Amino acid sequence: MSSTYSEAFMTSALAATEKRSAPQMSELTPYEHGPALSDATLTDSSLALTWEDSTHTTLPLLWLRDHCACAQCRHPQTRERLYLPLDDIEQAPSVTLADGHLYLQWQDGHVSAFHSGWLYQRRPEATRFSTLPAPQPWRDDFFPEGVRHTDFLTPEGEKTWLTAMLRDGLALVTDAPLVEEEVSRLAERIGPQRATNFGGRFNVRSKPNPNNAAYTAAGLPLHIDLPNWQQPPDIQLLYCLQNDASGGESLFADGARVINALREQDPEALVILSETPIDFRFQDDTHDIAIKAPVITLDSQGELVEIRLNNWIRDTLHLPAEKMAAWYRAYKVLWQLFHSDAHQLEFTLKPGQMVAFDNRRVLHGRREFDPNSGARHLQGTYLDRDMLASRLRVLARTAA
Repeated sequence: MSSTYSEAFMTSALAATEKRSAPQMSELTPYEHGPALSDATLTDSSLALTWEDSTHTTLPLLWLRDHCACAQCRHPQTRERLYLPLDDIEQAPSVTLADGHLYLQWQDGHVSAFHSGWLYQRRPEATRFSTLPAPQPWRDDFFPEGVRHTDFLTPEGEKTWLTAMLRDGLALVTDAPLVEEEVSRLAERIGPQRATNFGGRFNVRSKPNPNNAAYTAAGLPLHIDLPNWQQPPDIQLLYCLQNDASGGESLFADGARVINALREQDPEALVILSETPIDFRFQDDTHDIAIKAPVITLDSQGELVEIRLNNWIRDTLHLPAEKMAAWYRAYKVLWQLFHSDAHQLEFTLKPGQMVAFDNRRVLHGRREFDPNSGARHLQGTYLDRDMLASRLRVLARTAA
């Protein structure tokens, strides 16, 4: 089937149609800015569209039917899709352009209305713009971006901080009040706290009978938290309330940077560590949480998805004996890269500062400290990365 809707046809159709308001597409992201449609041509099972700026695209009829935004096809409150696109389009709809927008009447009488700007944004050839920054491996001179507490409480300051977190995997809040539970209040501006077997919010300080090395004064080599979980926490926030003890400097290293270095220095080690699942396990009197997973997980493009490096929580190495030596050699190479001066960042977290980091990308640790030389008290919690991305999208669209 092929027919071109001439200017005379469109004029006639428009004259027969009452004046309509612009179609509403049940979207929160702005779409109103864009050129008006100037032509629509049916070609087989598709509709060719032209805008006033001479941009062209072709969209399948089934795609158009699937994306109808009326209250029958999208829930008017939740905006969730109600239409199920299982039936082929047997007959072409009638097509009308009114005030530069597209109206389709289907064989069953259903009418779909499309805003020209919405279609322009979603044409297949359009560059998809993301408000989320792409992750960037750390540079040689990297130091985390800091946002003052008072600025973090503003939309622009929060956007700056969220952007840094998603881009670099490490960011600071500075000049914050020395108030317990402030870490929870800041976290909940973004989303609900992610609870673990250590609770929703935890205190990091030396204490008797610890069930975790973090609750001692010992130095902590670089690690991620909770690699024994099926999905380790994404984002960790640590809020410094006291840090008068001698020692205890914070250590960080970027997994994205280190994996790039490992790929160049020892690609065989990268293959072994990314293709060999090993056992991780945490157990105390009330919990026994375990998983089998590789130390490094890469995506289909070879980019880092997550690191599971935590030497305390490695369980028995269940591998064929003939593969153990190669695994230990690869593990040694990775460990040395992470703990080398070239990749390790060190600074002292001061009272009134909150450090946040991507727990599945950025390894953290600390130097040993003397608990008799002064008090050291941090409060921490976790957030899901999805909540950071969601919050940044919301802030971006409200500023649009």
